[in-house]
Amino acid sequence: MDFTTREIGDAEPEEKETIEPHGPDLPPEYCRYKDEGCEYAVSCLGCPFPQCLYDEPRGRQRWMKGLRNKEINRLFRDGRRVKELALMFGVSLRTIQRALKSTLPATPAKPEATTGETGKVEQRRTNGND
Repeated sequence: MDFTTREIGDAEPEEKETIEPHGPDLPPEYCRYKDEGCEYAVSCLGCPFPQCLYDEPRGRQRWMKGLRNKEINRLFRDGRRVKELALMFGVSLRTIQRALKSTLPATPAKPEATTGETGKVEQRRTNGND
């Protein structure tokens, strides 16, 4: 509903222009879309990810933590200690332990039974560094 307004002393009323709330609804081929990409890819069409990081809740944060955890795992396998990694990455010891748990392969919790030279069954504990 359009209302006309009249100022005091105006001879003719002014008419308001009607503007569509969202603009014209054009088909996609008539819309201009500038593919600027993001900090990870030059264009959205050339993005290496199967789904945009910004479409998922905390997508970028999850991806960055995955990269950090892989780096923690690599450094741990190269001989760095948990305390040293915690200082290096500025996180707690528990965070490093969680990162290692999520990226290191699972090791058996039960000791392996092996037979020694005497023929008796010996119990041997294995650690993940063998």
